[in-house]
Amino acid sequence: MQLFDSHCHLDRVALEAFDNDFDRFMQVAYDEGVTQMLCVAISPASWVSMTDLVAPYLAGMADRRADRPAVYLSYGLHPTDEVGEVIPAEDLVAAIREDRHAESIVAVGETGLDYFHCEQGERWQHDRFVAHIEAARALDKPVIIHTRGAPGDTMDVLEREHAEECGGVMHCFAEDWETARRALDLGFYISFSGIVTFKSAAELREVAQKVPADRLLVETDSPYLSPVPFRGKPNNPTRVRHVAEMLADVRGTTLDEMADLTRKNTMRWLGIDRPN
Repeated sequence: MQLFDSHCHLDRVALEAFDNDFDRFMQVAYDEGVTQMLCVAISPASWVSMTDLVAPYLAGMADRRADRPAVYLSYGLHPTDEVGEVIPAEDLVAAIREDRHAESIVAVGETGLDYFHCEQGERWQHDRFVAHIEAARALDKPVIIHTRGAPGDTMDVLEREHAEECGGVMHCFAEDWETARRALDLGFYISFSGIVTFKSAAELREVAQKVPADRLLVETDSPYLSPVPFRGKPNNPTRVRHVAEMLADVRGTTLDEMADLTRKNTMRWLGIDRPN
């Protein structure tokens, strides 16, 4: 079994269970079948510490250990971080192209709209969102979308800004079928997190049944949203299999088949030719 955690924040992963040993954590993840991860930046301020942590495991590194997960990177500014700041698209493009780990940066974001944590309709948040889409188009990389309390406005921006030209994913999807349908019409992928395992998520599981097989992804969004039976505890990528298990159950397939399907989908979405 080979699982691809399509969205995690390894700079914030809870390591107490691994004696604060990051390599031990990576070994356990590999033993649990996690062969690849996409580590997502949420703030330029944390970018250096995050990349320093994961650098020995970056895909493409000549001396990367084959018995550890391969890590890929995404660069962006989360909708709720550094409130009020807008990074111009050209600055985002330059930051990604000039980064020392540029070859490992395979996506832009996460970005989007969050009306739960920020006041609805804040202009800066919309401007920041648009800048990320423009950067993704310029770099020919997919964009990672965060939306909370703003599904209609999020989709309106994606459609108006022609996000189908770069493609992307609705990460940690927890919205209705209409939102999923609009995203699918743009060529986007739909990624499910531990939320889909919650008892209260029956409607979300119905959405998961409808998403075309070639658009499904799985993620942990570590260290948040631990799946059942770990709900309420700090999350980490070793638990992505529980998300895949739920999707397999909902869609009437096996865990191995779901792991293979979502891994291949993630590689296609990110334009990755080889597993490592």
